[in-house]
This record gives sequence, structure tokens and C-alpha cells, in this order.
Amino acid sequence: MNLRLVKMWCAAVAGVLLPTLAWAQVTPAAGYTPPDDTPSIKVGATIFTDFTYTQDPKTTDQDGNSINPSAFQVTRSYINITGNISHVVAFRITPDITRETSTGPTVSGSYVFRLKYAFAQINLDDWMTKGSWVRFGLQQTPFVDYTEGIYRYRFQGTTFVEREGFLTSSDNGASFHFNFKNNYGDVHTGYYNGDGYAKPEANNQHAFQIRGTVRPFATQSPVLRGLRLTGFWDQDAYAKSDEKQRGVFEASYEHKYVNAAYDYLHTADQLTAASPVAKGNGYSFWFTPKSTVGLEGLFRYDHFTPNTAFSDRTRHRTIVGVSYWFKHQGAVSSAVMLDWDGANFDKLVPAQPKSNKIALHALINF
Repeated sequence: MNLRLVKMWCAAVAGVLLPTLAWAQVTPAAGYTPPDDTPSIKVGATIFTDFTYTQDPKTTDQDGNSINPSAFQVTRSYINITGNISHVVAFRITPDITRETSTGPTVSGSYVFRLKYAFAQINLDDWMTKGSWVRFGLQQTPFVDYTEGIYRYRFQGTTFVEREGFLTSSDNGASFHFNFKNNYGDVHTGYYNGDGYAKPEANNQHAFQIRGTVRPFATQSPVLRGLRLTGFWDQDAYAKSDEKQRGVFEASYEHKYVNAAYDYLHTADQLTAASPVAKGNGYSFWFTPKSTVGLEGLFRYDHFTPNTAFSDRTRHRTIVGVSYWFKHQGAVSSAVMLDWDGANFDKLVPAQPKSNKIALHALINF
């Protein structure tokens, strides 16, 4: 199965690349200005930090007192190093933090850096539409990175499919991205380990992922231009014949005064050959009304049924928050947000207590 997917993926990429590469072999016209091939490097950072107060569930301290846990924490600390060897060859290296949980006495409980992104990129602007490329290495996966560009509240928490544990934002692999003309959409497809950046590859099974997005009113008025329709498929396996599938449909809308999206998720998981296939489905919708003075709201609702054979066993989450985005020049951003995040787990096995948290979040990105 995986070998056939590799051949299909390579054939599809070659089918797009070869005609355009042949077309590009022409003599430049008089007055042609060659692109800038001066090597360059840039350094940036992204920081997520928060103070979280847990209303439910309560816990007990070392003296047996019932308490509501609360803590200051840092959940992301990127050091983004990006650069260009030429106008064709580029790269990115990004470490991020994680909490060390080993039993060793030296760094147990400390924040430590681990690699999140490290990839080489071949820009195909000379032969294709601007923004088309090929990547190789530890890189963004097609759907999570795309949807986080619309849902800019990743600093509050992960998106629906990632929070449910079905997709990861980064993985080792090779991928191809192509932009349609006139901003009508794009396609991003790749072949990955499938276990995510935080785990090594477990066996010889890999994930084929593809996302296609269309913007049907790309050249129309701003009111219509913000609509995008997206389909995503992830074909993987836990072992040779133990299926691991994820499918997502997303309708999203972006406007000066509101961003919104609806996601439908389908999953199929067979952990071992002896176990039955568990088919799950769920949905999420969110919207963020925006003002002209930096104030925004967030309302989000997630609902998921892990196994449709037990339709009364569900997980659902509600997030309500208000944020303020500071004014800046350029592509940098900073914001603060106060939110309530509540989750209920109905009739799950094993049982899980409800979760209610109030948090103050902060974002820095430059």
C-alpha cells in the first residue's frame, strides 16, 4: 500500500514539474533582471505564555487539602531561523520547548528545547506560480499549518483535529506545494513518517497526506473573497494492514470584521490486526468577531464521537474568550487573551472528569 502511494505521489509531482521545467528552458528577454541570489538569514521568535486556574477537576496537595490547581507556564518558545542560499534554495530551523519528564535529577521538570522544524526548500517560482515549492526534512504538515493561518488563536490551544490527537503540526517527510493562479487556491501533498515530530518512526508504514483548497470567489468583492473550501486526507497504517485514516472537510471565511470556520472530521483506526476498526466522527465551529481598535472575541465548540458504534460516548468542548491585539508595523504580532475553556466527557470508558479552566494568555511573534 505505502509503496504504491509513493509511486503515485512521485508520478503526480513529476507530471506537474517536468512540463514546466521544460518550458522554462528559454533565453531571457532583453532587459531581463535576474533574481537576487545573495545568501541571507533571518532570526525571529514566537512565545506563548499563560496563567491558568483550574476550576474542575480539583486535586489534593501533599497535606491532603482540596485545591484548585493554578500555574504560570510557557507553552511555546520558538527560535525561528530562516534563510536563503539563493532565490531557489531556502531553509528553516526551529527549536521549541517541552517539559522534561524523565526521572533524572538534573533537568527533570525543566523546559528543554527540541527540534520542531528543520527542512530544505526548493522554490519553484521560476517554473510555476509564485509560492510553489518542494520541501524535504522535518516540516509542517498540510492541514494543521494551513488552518492555523486562519485560526490565529493557537496560543490559546491547539485546533480541533490536533487537540483530539489525530494530527500533528510537524513531521519528517517530503512534500510538494502548488498555488493556483489568481489566488484561487492551492494543493499541498506529502509523504511523511506519520508519527509526528515528537516520536521516532515505529516501523515501515508511512503517511500519505494531501490537502486541496479552493477560493471560488478569489477575484470578486472582499465580502465573497474570504470564502475557502478545503478537503484533506491522511492515509496511514499502524502496521501493514491496520488502517489509520483521517479525513477533514473545512469551510472557512475571513473578513475584516470576522473570521469563522466549520470542520467535519472522520477517522478510522485499527490498532492491531486482532482489534476491530473504530470509526469516529465529529465537528467543530468557531468565529472571531473583530473590531477596528484591536478587541476581538472568540467562540468555539468541538464535538467528537471516538467510536460511532457507541454513539452516546462523546467529547465536547466550549471555548469563550476576549482578546486585545496590539497595533504594530509589519508582520509582527502581540496579543493578550482571557478565556474560559470547558470540556465534558460523556460515558467514556474509562470515565473522565469534566474540565473547566480560566486562563490569561499572551502572544509574541516577530
